[in-house]
Amino acid sequence: MTPEDYITREGKYGAHNYHPLPVVLERGEGIYVWDVEGKRYMDFLSGYSALGQGHCHPKIIRALKEQADKLTLVSRAFHADVLGEYMEFACRFFGYDKLLPMNTGAEAVETALKLCRRWGYRVKGIAPEKAKIVVCSENFHGRTIAIISMSTDPSSYADFGPYTPGFVKIRYNHAEDLEEALRDPDVAGFLLEPIQGEAGVVVPDDGYLTRCYNLCKEKNVLFIADEVQTGIGRTGKLLACDYENIHPDILILGKALSGGVLPVSAVLANDEIMLTIAPGEHGSTYGGNPLAAKVAIAALEVMRDEHLAENAFAMGQLFREEMRKVDHPMVELVRGKGLLNAVVIHPKGGKTAWDVCLALKENGLIAKPTHEHIIRFTPPLVINREQMLEAIDIIRKTISTF
Repeated sequence: MTPEDYITREGKYGAHNYHPLPVVLERGEGIYVWDVEGKRYMDFLSGYSALGQGHCHPKIIRALKEQADKLTLVSRAFHADVLGEYMEFACRFFGYDKLLPMNTGAEAVETALKLCRRWGYRVKGIAPEKAKIVVCSENFHGRTIAIISMSTDPSSYADFGPYTPGFVKIRYNHAEDLEEALRDPDVAGFLLEPIQGEAGVVVPDDGYLTRCYNLCKEKNVLFIADEVQTGIGRTGKLLACDYENIHPDILILGKALSGGVLPVSAVLANDEIMLTIAPGEHGSTYGGNPLAAKVAIAALEVMRDEHLAENAFAMGQLFREEMRKVDHPMVELVRGKGLLNAVVIHPKGGKTAWDVCLALKENGLIAKPTHEHIIRFTPPLVINREQMLEAIDIIRKTISTF
């Protein structure tokens, strides 16, 4: 089959809910992937940051294979020998009392919303059906009905109503907006991304997270951090919130929690919050399955033992320093933290960020636009200096052809 054959079959039988680059991949290792014709590419999207540990990391794959031969699923109707091990490991790793396991990032966000509302009623004492959660404009937390009800992006919410009530939308990176919203005593929580990923790697001002956290503490409101994309080393710290030494009341994790091997997500919180949900009130058939538990432990161990957060910090600085030297009218802005970076593209001669990504693909590097004028560059955290300089050279030479 040719690449076109694969793409045609996918288009015929699959829903048209994505617009992929025209490349058909069949193998990956580290920062590299190969297509069905054997061409190698540098992966600078890494599964929207899920592949922080690189493609098919041998330790994670070994954990998957060993557990797959023993036990894959019991549901939560029974205990599994590895689940408690995973929960203890992750709770100690991130500094929380309890972990609630789920599968996808969106499921974890939904779980956090339910925990926040339940805490608001059971602990804060908000009147029934009155709890509100403050969210930020341009957010991206997933695709469920409740989550798109929080969105300000028409491509996420248009024609999917009626929408779920109970959300208050404020501007991102404007702490004064949060201060005003928290005058309402019915607010139970404030949910945000420490860096907005899908919006185009929007990094807030220094001190913004601290100001928001302190406002939440003053008003007895839960500070909820969606670190599905920013967490687990991606930004150069274990968590993006660590840049301001903030410990969220509810922490949402996913993506790199499994190293891109399985859908694994988690919500972490202390007992006062987590124990408001009793048996039978929330769950998931696959949440916390033995495969996920073993894979997540291995993924976190790789992150720790290979010092990937530290590497992300150094390689991210190198990327931004070098890319800011590119003198070309299409390069409008370079921003990011660690290895979560974006280049804002100014269209030239009818050519857009999509055209730049097509050209990058031809030159051996794959990345993807967001919002038509921004390219995210998020390679696996295992990338080394030599590989990064090679990638920067590809990006620089590609842009110079426009």
